[in-house]
Amino acid sequence: MSSRPQRGSVLGFDFGEQRIGIAIGHLELQISHPLTVIHTPDNQQRFAQIQTLIQEWQPVLCIIGVASHPDGQEHATGRLARRFGNRLHGRFGIPIEFIDERLTSVAAESSLRESGVSAQRRGAVLDAVAAAAILETWFETLSRTPVTEATNPTA
Repeated sequence: MSSRPQRGSVLGFDFGEQRIGIAIGHLELQISHPLTVIHTPDNQQRFAQIQTLIQEWQPVLCIIGVASHPDGQEHATGRLARRFGNRLHGRFGIPIEFIDERLTSVAAESSLRESGVSAQRRGAVLDAVAAAAILETWFETLSRTPVTEATNPTA
């Protein structure tokens, strides 16, 4: 098992077949912020946009949300998210960790609604806000649990 970096930027991903929400966070501060949403199902275009973000933010780690059912069973989209994470690691060599993302989109929608964000604007940023919620959840686990998954999924 690799050791987790202690400093640097972390990208969080809310994977979807049509859109991918992305957030940025920092290990030192353990705070996340919505960054962007990639609105294409085309893998080549997705990875080109992700490469631009990686060059800009120089992340030391990527966190991928994995969808699961209320009973904890992994959802089909969760399996696709793991595949996406493995590809991300293979292309860019950045360590990857996966985390259960149950209800992050619901929480993000609720937060945006409570903040008075219009329905049209919510739709445009929802996935990035969900990615920020995924990162926040991951940050919360740092002090509570040891790493249980290899950070290099292909190792």
